Amino acid sequence: MGDQNVSRHQDEASLRRFTRQLLQDVRALEFMLRDGAFETGIRRIGAEQELFLVDALYNPASTIEDVLAASTDERVVSELAKFNLEFNLDPHDFQGLALSEMEAQLHELMGYVRGLSRSVGSDVVMCGILPTLHLTDLTVDNLTPMPRYYALHEVINRLRGGAGQFQIRGTDELFVRHEGMLMEMCNTSFQTHFQVDPENFASYYNMAQFVAGPVMALSANSPLLFGKDLWRETRIALFQQAVDTRSANLYLREMSPRVHFGSRWIEDSVTEIFKEDISRFRVLLAPDHDDPDPFEVLAEGGIPRLKSLMLHNGTVYRWNRAVYGISTQPDGTKKPHLRIENRIMPSGPSVPDEIANAAFWFGLVSGMILKYGDIRQHVPFQTAKSNFVNAARLGLGATLTWVDGLRLPAPELIARHLAPLAHEGLLRAGIDRADADRYIGLVEERVTHRTNGAEWQLASLAKMRAEAPSASRAELLTALVASMVERQETGLPVAEWPLADVREGRAVPHLERTRVEHYMTTDLYTVHEDELVDLVASLMDWQHIRHVLVEDEDHKLVGLVSHRSLLRHLVDATSLEDRYVPVKQIMQHNVVTVGPDTSTAEAIRLMRTRGIGALPVVRDEQLVGIVTERDFIALAGQLLDAQM
Repeated sequence: MGDQNVSRHQDEASLRRFTRQLLQDVRALEFMLRDGAFETGIRRIGAEQELFLVDALYNPASTIEDVLAASTDERVVSELAKFNLEFNLDPHDFQGLALSEMEAQLHELMGYVRGLSRSVGSDVVMCGILPTLHLTDLTVDNLTPMPRYYALHEVINRLRGGAGQFQIRGTDELFVRHEGMLMEMCNTSFQTHFQVDPENFASYYNMAQFVAGPVMALSANSPLLFGKDLWRETRIALFQQAVDTRSANLYLREMSPRVHFGSRWIEDSVTEIFKEDISRFRVLLAPDHDDPDPFEVLAEGGIPRLKSLMLHNGTVYRWNRAVYGISTQPDGTKKPHLRIENRIMPSGPSVPDEIANAAFWFGLVSGMILKYGDIRQHVPFQTAKSNFVNAARLGLGATLTWVDGLRLPAPELIARHLAPLAHEGLLRAGIDRADADRYIGLVEERVTHRTNGAEWQLASLAKMRAEAPSASRAELLTALVASMVERQETGLPVAEWPLADVREGRAVPHLERTRVEHYMTTDLYTVHEDELVDLVASLMDWQHIRHVLVEDEDHKLVGLVSHRSLLRHLVDATSLEDRYVPVKQIMQHNVVTVGPDTSTAEAIRLMRTRGIGALPVVRDEQLVGIVTERDFIALAGQLLDAQM
């Protein structure tokens, strides 16, 4: 996520000084482009792999510091959260066996970090959003301790004016408040890099934007967040909202979020992207030191690193990002280069799937350039943006608009039109035919079976719910992640994976390490204190529940009616009028509650010592769930099975 050497405390003077350096970097970039200083005539590809670390129960494991302490490979680095890990693949010339060499290195590094993780009591999983992640995992304590992350979190919190409101609608709906950029901890990706010549940058970048929709549909692997079925690639909506600093009180004013797809095709130069982002998005971070003036570096025969420009670029999150870098030539000299960083694709579901996604993107951009040249002459920008959003929402279920107004379901479009174009693009770039056949073949197999990571997860959940209708949400999600870990280690692509089985997640739960949030029910039936007691009786009968919570208009808990107290009231009733009394006359007022981060062991102790059968779950004074004795029956069964 960029330069980590920033000041945590951002004063206005340092931000102004940094802005001057930023503008100077843009001028230096323009000068180098005019001067022909950039490397040309060569294309390189590369990638960054992000992962989740999980514990023995397949919940997030904050073990990154231990993993890094055990590592001797500088390519393995930390990410935003302590339960994330990243490693970087070496760049390869875009020719010959580059793709299979990338796959071999990816397998090697996955094996290496898997071994490191297991040596410190955790494991790794490739998934855009970890299904077993919970809101209580997203805390400042779980931020990787680097000044950049703390500074970003604090400034976003300040600009937003406190906690942000997150709302994502899919099959289910997420509606929650949370602070700063902590929700971004949910996301991991497989980011690919494509080096291009400066004079061709605009056409390649525009094409990368246009093909983003089908690439998104093919690679989607993030359908679940906090157990809710949302977008096929929920990362897209979640990341945008996680670092959104816009006010909600701007009437009809158009403002772009810091995570964005873009607003138009670019015309001529990479500088258009940097200038637009500087124009639209205020400086958030300043380094803790002054960088050398880039023109002085050039005058001395050096290559400026443009660190200020790259720092600001690292706080504006385009899904296709322009990146400036410096390459070492065979003779040891250095030259600047430009590349496109694709941030669209999620992590997983397997190593061959990720390389197939990358091959499809590299080949499709190249093949489309060969066939269509300047995409601006064929398609309006809004079509590219609409395709991207539709694909993120629906994955392989999306219908996409293509050149000349062609509209097709994503699998048909990819199989009939785009896979052959991508294959041709790879061959024309000099990629070995066997590699092109293999990876585009994996793409075709996936769309033929209508199976990507997102569809596999949802089909697995449906199968497990049908086979084990009494299984809790925690059991299902644990089994889902456990099966991912096992299948990823086989090295098979997702189209060949058997669906998950609920028995795969039957690890012995640790009562002190599992939390109430893992087992609580969030689909609540509640009443207001002024409503009829008879309504409570009806709810208990119709919904087969033994506890009804009483909340006010602000969703604050004010009481609880248990089945036992309702029966007592009905037994004591002397007339039909007693059934028309308000709930507040019979409810329990001083209710024992817990927070979602309360350990399961503590919740069970509270139930036993207080002699109660249910605990409402409250966060920030608002009712968010309930945990009952019934919720722990499956847990008790797992503990008994482990002792037999």
